[in-house]
Amino acid sequence: MNPYVSHLECSLEGREYPAGEIYRLSDAGRPLLVRYRLDEIAAAVDRDEVDMREGGFYKWRELLPPGDFERVPRLGEIDTPLMPLAADPNVIVKDEGRLPTGSFKARGLALAVAMARELGLNKLCMPSNGNAGAALAAYATRAGMRSLVYCPADTPRMNIDETRLCGAEVVEIDGYIDDCGKLLAERAQREGWFDVSTLKEPYRLEGKKTMGLELAAQWGWRLPDAIFYPTGGGTGLIGMWKAFAEMQELGWIDGPLPKMIAVQADGCAPMVRAWEAGEEFAQRWENASTIAAGIRVPQAVGDFLILRAVRESGGRAIAVSEDEIDRSWKSLATEEGILMCPEGAATHAAWQRMTEAGEIDPVEQVVLFNCATGLKYTLPEV
Repeated sequence: MNPYVSHLECSLEGREYPAGEIYRLSDAGRPLLVRYRLDEIAAAVDRDEVDMREGGFYKWRELLPPGDFERVPRLGEIDTPLMPLAADPNVIVKDEGRLPTGSFKARGLALAVAMARELGLNKLCMPSNGNAGAALAAYATRAGMRSLVYCPADTPRMNIDETRLCGAEVVEIDGYIDDCGKLLAERAQREGWFDVSTLKEPYRLEGKKTMGLELAAQWGWRLPDAIFYPTGGGTGLIGMWKAFAEMQELGWIDGPLPKMIAVQADGCAPMVRAWEAGEEFAQRWENASTIAAGIRVPQAVGDFLILRAVRESGGRAIAVSEDEIDRSWKSLATEEGILMCPEGAATHAAWQRMTEAGEIDPVEQVVLFNCATGLKYTLPEV
C-alpha cells in the first residue's frame, strides 16, 4: 500500500477503516473512499514534475493506492487528448477512447486489478454493460489473474467478444446490469470470486479520479467552466470531484471548480429524477432503455455521491433523447471528424440543449467526456 495512504473512510457516515486490508463496502453498505496524507504529499511532491512523467495515469502514483508500481499491470497507458471542436473552440472533447481496451474503464480497472493482486486476490468478477468487462479481462490477464463477467444479453456484441477474447469467462443473461450483479453475487460467494463492481470496492474510484488530475494538468492547473459527463454508475464524476478537492488541499489548482453536469438518457435517468426532486438518493429506474448502453444503469450504489458532486458544483443532471444522441453522434462524425461513442454523443446533445436554453453561456469553456471509441458500437446510418 502507498505509504501516503492514511486510511479508508465510509462515504456516508465518515467512519474510518485501516488501510492495507481487503474491503468491499463499508459496514453501512456504502462506498469506501481512500484518504491520503496530503500535507506530506504537498511537502514532498512537485506537481509539474509529476506531470512531466511518462506512463499515463500511473504517473500520479503518490495519489494512487498501490505500494509497488513496478508490478502494476501496464498496457500502454497515455494521457488522453483534448480536441476543441472546429465549430466552437470553447467546446473540448476529452477522448478516452485512446486508452487500452478503447475506453475510460481502463483507468479504474487497472487500479482495481493492481490493488487486488497486491492484496493477494486472484479471481475477480463484475457485471458489465460492455467496456468495463473488457478492461477487467485485459488487465486481469496481464496480471496473471482470472476474471468472470456477467453481461446483459443485449450488450454490444463487440464488447462481449472482446471481453471473452481477452480471457474472461462471460455469462450473458436476460436483464439489466443490476440483475447481472445479483446473480453474480450469488456465484461469487459460492466460488470465492472477488467482486470489483462499480464503487463496491475502493480502488476503481482512485483510477477514475486520474481524469480530473490529468485534465487539470492539461489545462495549466486551472479547470474548465463545466464538465459534461455520461453518467451510469458515476464513478468518474465522483472520482473527478474527489481529485479536485485533493488538488485544492495540495495547493495544485487555482480558480473556481467546474460545474459538474451528469448526463443520462431519457430512457434511464434515475439521477435526473432524484436531482429534480431534491432527493439525496435515487430510486431504481424501471424498464430502462437507451442505445447508450454504458449509461443504462437503473440503480447506482454511489447515487448520493453523484448528486452531492452535482449540487456542490452548481451543476445539474440532465437527460437527453435517443434522437438527440443520434443527431449528435452523426454530426460530430460528419462535421468534426470525431467518432464518439453514443454515451459521449449524449454529452454533446446535453451541451447543445443547455446552451440553447441559456443555461450555458457560449463563451464558457466546457469539456465533453467521450468515454470510448465509437468503433466498439454498431454505427448509425448516415
